Amino acid sequence: MNAVRSPMAEGILKAMAGTRIYVDSCGVGRGELDPFVIEVMNEIGIDMGRHRPKSFDMLEDGFFDVIISLSPEAQHRAIELTRTMACDIEYWPTLDATVIEGNRQTRLDAYRAVRDSLVERIKARFAYLD
Repeated sequence: MNAVRSPMAEGILKAMAGTRIYVDSCGVGRGELDPFVIEVMNEIGIDMGRHRPKSFDMLEDGFFDVIISLSPEAQHRAIELTRTMACDIEYWPTLDATVIEGNRQTRLDAYRAVRDSLVERIKARFAYLD
């Protein structure tokens, strides 16, 4: 729904890369940005308040070097979208923090775990940007 994982990844990579590469996120469907995302990203100095969720169908650009999908549904949609393109597709299975139940702290910890795992994966994948 472009509400949790993908916006986090977009924000992290944009913070790392600045304008050196073009980064955009989308989801299979268009949802509403999750308030926990805003909170945990603010903790690491990334403002997500201006992120506007979008679906694959809303992408402004149709040319991609790489698509990284974070859920099985997004992976299937990315493959479908790029059947006639020369584009790399990577699948990074990532926890859906919205399924974690419990009190506020437990849920925030799940979102932090997703954020932190994305930070590590992005740093490793895009190490050349350092």
